[in-house]
Amino acid sequence: MTSSNASAARAEPLLPDAERFARALLDWYDTYQRDLPWRRTRDPYAVWVSEIMLQQTQVARVVDYFTRWMERFPTVQALANAPLDDVLKLWEGLGYYSRARHLHKAARIIVQERGGRFPRTAAEWQRLPGVGPYTAAAIASIAFDEPVAALDGNLKRVLARVCLVETPIDTPAGTRILNEIAQSLVPSYRPGDWNQALMDVGANICTPRSPQCLLCPVQTGCAAMRVQRQHEVPRRQPRRKRPHYTVTAALIWNDAGQLLIAQRPHDKMLGGLWEFPGGKCEEGETLEACLQREIREELGIDIEVGDHLTTVEHAYTHFSITLHAFHCRFCGGEPQTLGVADWRWVFPDELDAFAWPSTDAKIIAALHAAQPVGKPKPESEDEP
Repeated sequence: MTSSNASAARAEPLLPDAERFARALLDWYDTYQRDLPWRRTRDPYAVWVSEIMLQQTQVARVVDYFTRWMERFPTVQALANAPLDDVLKLWEGLGYYSRARHLHKAARIIVQERGGRFPRTAAEWQRLPGVGPYTAAAIASIAFDEPVAALDGNLKRVLARVCLVETPIDTPAGTRILNEIAQSLVPSYRPGDWNQALMDVGANICTPRSPQCLLCPVQTGCAAMRVQRQHEVPRRQPRRKRPHYTVTAALIWNDAGQLLIAQRPHDKMLGGLWEFPGGKCEEGETLEACLQREIREELGIDIEVGDHLTTVEHAYTHFSITLHAFHCRFCGGEPQTLGVADWRWVFPDELDAFAWPSTDAKIIAALHAAQPVGKPKPESEDEP
């Protein structure tokens, strides 16, 4: 067996000395930590908001959102008292809107059921909506010094290399192994800084494709570097092909120059956001037939499909879509909440007051570019 194959066959991870590892990591962090607004405080509310925003989102995008959020909702009481529509509007563009809904719901639980008192342990934090093991550990360690490891993607990658973990990190077995490793290494002192230091190492040094090992503060304890296998780990399962769907959206106009908009069901993807109604095309269905069927199913009204406005390509985490938006004429019926949470007739210049998914925001941009804001869609030239 070659040395490479022998290494690949090794089952047991190689752990560094925990005290030496922590000391090297924290010394580096004291000098090179990223200057981020949520790191300037240990206020559990600010830490919590930042960690929810950072889920599946790049740090650079979060900074401005976090600043605006703390200005608008500076305390958990302010957030709990705010209407959900205001919360979703401020979150607009950050994606994964269930995070905002859960944040709002959890704030109300903290204020109404806990008297404004925050949980102090990771186990308690996980009882709140939208708070999983990573987020709970991050908040508890940063705000309350609980010695728990916050195992995010950065920590998984760094520790898989440091300890030469062969099990794919995106499997339950891989997560279990790495969680045990992380918990064995996290120190009883400065656990929040330890977690954030590893996050910074993963973000800036131990990157997925081009790790800068010579700059790494824990290089001497890294098993993968010692055997020059840092480009082979961490391992992942083969990715499945992401499905693609053709979707339609209707800009439904009435005779007063208003548009019919619909609110997505609160328990569905993008729940609580407003959209131009429509839906996914069925096999063999034309775009026009899809729109007419979806509008009847969702709102119980009849429409006439008119001119195409724009096409939007968008990729979500687990699937992608091509969205075709059409101008449509309201033909009759009374809108009903059959497949939507709510509906409203609004003028074009009122659209910006609502919270929209990014796809519908692009439709609005195309609409505003095609006609001046506030003026109704002109009648077709072939109408009397």
